[in-house]
Amino acid sequence: MEQINIYSAEEVVSRIYVEDGMEMLEACLKPYEHVFVVMDANVAMNCPVAYEMSQMMNRHGVPGMLVDVSEEAKCMETVMDICGWLLENGADRDALVLGVGGGITTDMVGFAASLYKRGVRCAYVPTTLLAQVDAAIGGKTGVNFGGYKNMLGTICQPEFTYICPQVLESLPMEAFQAGAAEMLKTFIIEDNGNYQEAVRLLKDLADDFVAICQGATLSDGEARWPEVLLPRLAELTPLIAAAARVKAGVVSRDQFETGERRKLNLGHTFGHAIESLAHRHRNDIDHGHAVALGMVYAAQLAEKLELAEPGFAAAIERDLDSCLLLIFNPYSIQDMAEAMTKDKKAEGGKVHFILPRAVGDVVVCDMAVEDVVALF
Repeated sequence: MEQINIYSAEEVVSRIYVEDGMEMLEACLKPYEHVFVVMDANVAMNCPVAYEMSQMMNRHGVPGMLVDVSEEAKCMETVMDICGWLLENGADRDALVLGVGGGITTDMVGFAASLYKRGVRCAYVPTTLLAQVDAAIGGKTGVNFGGYKNMLGTICQPEFTYICPQVLESLPMEAFQAGAAEMLKTFIIEDNGNYQEAVRLLKDLADDFVAICQGATLSDGEARWPEVLLPRLAELTPLIAAAARVKAGVVSRDQFETGERRKLNLGHTFGHAIESLAHRHRNDIDHGHAVALGMVYAAQLAEKLELAEPGFAAAIERDLDSCLLLIFNPYSIQDMAEAMTKDKKAEGGKVHFILPRAVGDVVVCDMAVEDVVALF
């Protein structure tokens, strides 16, 4: 089992485990006497590996709560429901709340744990690629508020994050792609030779999926997605671990986002604006695909500011498109401007735009939104 640590000074404040299968989760939970599990109801019904985990929890008499998960449900009401359930089940200050699900689940569980009785411990078993490479690592929690993404939240480091790539076998292809966008974002920030390898693997997966879909309906093709993914899980696992190491290193150096950690928001300022607009107009644009679009906008802005070489944005766009990560954006830069001004990271009338100069080289550029709109 590979262990990756997140540090505060010399102290380990959170641990990330990457392990084939769920067998070692029981050992990870052994030090905690009172465990309470909050699981995405969809995961409980559709993920065989999560079902095995539920059976293990039942053998130990661990209380469990199922939550319906969606962007609409990512709100304070759901967080209060989790807190109410903990209270009803006698959770005390020594409780460990284990969140099992994607990034929405871990965000809400972490937020509830940080509030309940002024803070109890939490841990995560992320069941989506997006959560495994990004959302469940680093301690950020949050819910949507006022139509904007993650406006309310805390930083609450989980005791551990248990990453099991096998849970991805039941993940729909579209949800997998959303996580793939976050993985590539991570390697654009810090490459270590992983960006091109990730593009190659994701392109191969996309090509295999397209081949399977030939002569089939889209639903039939999507039903056969596990046939594409499972043979390549062994190639994917080290890339998941590499992305986790990058994020753990950045968070260790800047836990509370006063400097370097802002770089992890590459693609997110534009992406969150697209998501907010899509939510208001009831369009179906998920987080990962919005971030993929946001990375293209960020690369284009870097070129306009002469921070990146001409053609860099087009190269990033080609890579993302070859992996089937780009979708049509129905919103203009003017449409996105209002949402960007309400970005939770805005300070002093300016937004911290994260701009890539090259793969493995990103910078923070503080700009007024109107200046960005004018450049576009």
